[in-house]
Amino acid sequence: MDPKLFPGAIELLVLEILSEGPSYGYEVTQTVLSRSAGRFELKEGSLYPALHKLERAKMLTAFWQEAEGRRRKYYKLTAAGRKALAARKTAWREFAAGLEGVLGASPRRAGTSHA
Repeated sequence: MDPKLFPGAIELLVLEILSEGPSYGYEVTQTVLSRSAGRFELKEGSLYPALHKLERAKMLTAFWQEAEGRRRKYYKLTAAGRKALAARKTAWREFAAGLEGVLGASPRRAGTSHA
């Protein structure tokens, strides 16, 4: 499933993962893949533009760190990022509830008119 189908989904996923602590790009992709049971596979071409956009918006900060003999760029949520995450989660839940209200509605009975 392509998370780009839902505007802002990639940023929401990234903010949520980083709300639990600093992480680097590949680790973010693997966490999203695992938690979504393989439904969301973030590609570099989607992930890194989202990370850079969130960093420019001051929702993330970045720092370099040596780990397992490799230098990695880690991203960390800022206070503004936490606030944005809370607002986006609320908006997403309202959107999903409305969508489920339509998609999950029982089929109209044959012969019933609502016109």
